Amino acid sequence: MSQHNLTDTIVALATPAGVGAIGVIRLSGTEAIEIVDKVFHGKTLADQATHTIHLGTIREEGHIVDEVLVSIFKTPKSYTKENVAEISCHGSNYIIQKLIQVFIKNGARMANPGEFTLRAFLNGQMDLSQAEAVADLIASSSESSHAIAMQQMRGGFSEEIKKLRQELLNFASLIELELDFSEEDVEFANRDELKILVKKIQRLIHALIESFRLGNVIKNGINTVIAGRPNAGKSTLLNALLNEERAIVSEIAGTTRDTIEEILNIKGVEFRLIDTAGIREAQDTIEAVGVEKTFEKIDQSALLIYVFDVIKTQPEEVKADLEKLVKNNIHFLAIANKMDLNPYTKAAHYTNEILTEDQFVPVSAIAKMNIEHLKDKIHNTVITNQLNLESTIVTNARHFDALQKAHTSLTDVLQSMEDKITSDFVAMDIRQAIYHLGSITGEISTDDLLGNIFANFCIGK
Repeated sequence: MSQHNLTDTIVALATPAGVGAIGVIRLSGTEAIEIVDKVFHGKTLADQATHTIHLGTIREEGHIVDEVLVSIFKTPKSYTKENVAEISCHGSNYIIQKLIQVFIKNGARMANPGEFTLRAFLNGQMDLSQAEAVADLIASSSESSHAIAMQQMRGGFSEEIKKLRQELLNFASLIELELDFSEEDVEFANRDELKILVKKIQRLIHALIESFRLGNVIKNGINTVIAGRPNAGKSTLLNALLNEERAIVSEIAGTTRDTIEEILNIKGVEFRLIDTAGIREAQDTIEAVGVEKTFEKIDQSALLIYVFDVIKTQPEEVKADLEKLVKNNIHFLAIANKMDLNPYTKAAHYTNEILTEDQFVPVSAIAKMNIEHLKDKIHNTVITNQLNLESTIVTNARHFDALQKAHTSLTDVLQSMEDKITSDFVAMDIRQAIYHLGSITGEISTDDLLGNIFANFCIGK
């Protein structure tokens, strides 16, 4: 981002591209209001109070381009802490592009991806983790991912990290003070207290690291594979869960040759349901590829929904299938389908060292019997009681990496003290942990880091 002058006034479309009722064009910078004033016919915007809206026309060479509403936000009371003007115009592509050209002609330049939020960060309006949460908020597609992004944007995660970092800084300062008096053999930093603090911070960091698995699946959706033998009712179950006919259903074994993917929202969490080819000895090359893809999808998923036909499948066959399918501690449910044809089937007939009664779910996909119960089971199997949207949940891979590095540095601190290593090396390890924690909030940042983060933003935010 460093190649661009961040003192320029920037302009971009803030609403999605395409025809709509209205479009919003945003300007930010010292001259934002002045530039709009040059072409706005109505009140003199520079004379108006901040956080006000004004009706008028935008004109170029005496010709009206559009009738608009202009919202003004004067520094420092704006998203970027700069002067900001937002023009609400008619949502014609022609009008939007024409207005942007008019503003550029009068002194603005096109904004880079994420440059409005970058300026908010650089001007102290938010820290780096809050800025990244803005992008997550825009991209959120479920209630839970929205709630986590909102919590982080409001600074919940940042405050925890800053507090931990400050406690380490205090001790680092005391240790470095000792180095200034090294000839006098004094100890300003109590080593026992430092050990207690480091272990406490490690526990907190470990909890944040552990939350990443949950946060990641909430943010990106939970891959859920539906697998089983041909004609077990996998596609019918998919249709029942979605409450619509999305998968082809027939009596012919092997109807599903390729995977079918759909999104199911359960209690605000997105599950990516993947209907797969039936597990059996393939009869042709195409079917063999389908079966191979099934196993690949299982390896990539967080949850396996194994479906079997209670009429045609014996308990020992269920056990054999699960032995093939259940690997790497994957969460799974065994769905006893077609219970309407055999209502006397009991979980005890099928449970074994692999399958517990809690993992056994009787349903009739075609009759939509017990489907809501199954949805609860799907949600609780993966999420369980871990999802507390008031607590801090890590969703960002960069934060996860920094936390792991900070945890390693603190382990080095403990080891150095155990080995009675000199204070300068202990101080160095503490500084490393402080550095990694600071990189999360942006107290320590580089142009490359900022460039990588904000390049993934949409233009206009």
